[in-house]
Amino acid sequence: MTPDLTIGVVGPHDLVERVMLMGHGPTPVPSRLVAAAYRDEQEAADKVVRLGSGVDVCLFASPVPYDFARKAGVLTMPATYVPLNGAALQGALLRASLDERFDAAKVSIDVLGRGEVEEAFGEVGLAVDQVHLREEVAGPGTLAAFHERLWRRGLTSVALTCVHATAERMELAGVPTLRIRPTGAAIRTALQTASLLGAHHRLEESQLVVVLVDVPTLRESPRRVTPRYWREELKLALHRVLLQEAHRMNATVWPLDDHSYLITATRGSVSSGTEGFRTPPFVERVREELGLVIEVGIGMGRTAQEAETHARAALARSQTSQRAQGFALDRDGRALVPAPRQPVRGGAQAVKPKGLEILSRLADKLGDQGDTGAPLVVDAENAGRMLGVTPRTARRLLRTLVEEGLAWPLPPNRTPQPGRPRQLYRLIVEKLGPGKTVG
Repeated sequence: MTPDLTIGVVGPHDLVERVMLMGHGPTPVPSRLVAAAYRDEQEAADKVVRLGSGVDVCLFASPVPYDFARKAGVLTMPATYVPLNGAALQGALLRASLDERFDAAKVSIDVLGRGEVEEAFGEVGLAVDQVHLREEVAGPGTLAAFHERLWRRGLTSVALTCVHATAERMELAGVPTLRIRPTGAAIRTALQTASLLGAHHRLEESQLVVVLVDVPTLRESPRRVTPRYWREELKLALHRVLLQEAHRMNATVWPLDDHSYLITATRGSVSSGTEGFRTPPFVERVREELGLVIEVGIGMGRTAQEAETHARAALARSQTSQRAQGFALDRDGRALVPAPRQPVRGGAQAVKPKGLEILSRLADKLGDQGDTGAPLVVDAENAGRMLGVTPRTARRLLRTLVEEGLAWPLPPNRTPQPGRPRQLYRLIVEKLGPGKTVG
């Protein structure tokens, strides 16, 4: 068990206090507990967001706040809750039977499932024919209205609720109410479960991950049309960007050869930098700053060698499928995120831009301007004027040329002027063939 494990306890003030006291009691859980108490169950999602990455696991005081947080999509860490079925419900029934005002068999109950209720009533010898149940989790006001309507019609003698804010509303309205509270045994079990979840998550997050980055432009461009110093400048610029991004992930970067890099990190750090392995790392920044398209493969494994093998398999998959998803393989060699269907924009008539045609048009325009005898270099603004499109569209077309090996992105010029440096592209007109002349 990890002694510095941190558990965030989310629930109403009284239950959070109870969980905190039991967590530090005679048999303490080897964890640090952080309280996140609320007044209304609908605040649960906000409390989880505030806890953020400061906790390893969340423990909810009941299924209700857990359900609100889950539906809000804020659970980025393992989570569990203290159950309220079984002994908790029977404890509420015992309190009802000891109060002469109530009939324990004539009640309304919220949140709990029908099977749980029938089992608990059957174990204490009570019939369920006068029990009114609302299984769906809802806001405190909706649940309070459910109980109050039944009580005012004389169909129930008392309301049994799992929701703290609902109990407060009904007590103000004068509706007899008993809260279903978790037992001490249930709290202790939930704390142990939370600790195990958190410890397992820690181990999983510290798993070794290997990231392989391959640069098709460096791999495929013939040296005869790409001067060596340009290649070296671009490699240095790319290495600098990769180092900056890797630093944010506490990772290390190693050049493998002229066109690929190996990055080692942990699953937790890579996951945070890829939105949970939904987007490949480094790709967008390299594209934005250098105009380069890179290919990425991520692999995990029980050993460094196994992780690298899976990374190479993931890289090969991304190179052949041309999809953003499926770029990461787990330690069993399975894709972490299944590749979704890609909608076809513009219908069946949509076609890719013809790179050679774009290259030829740009070469002709530059030739008409008298730029002969020197490498043809353009940026997005000039290319846009020549092609009659916006700079944004021109930038996309130039990146298409890079992807097809018809242009070479030059390292950005570092100028003292503020703002983004101008990205230049060297057109590889040699790809137009020997019969094509410029000027």
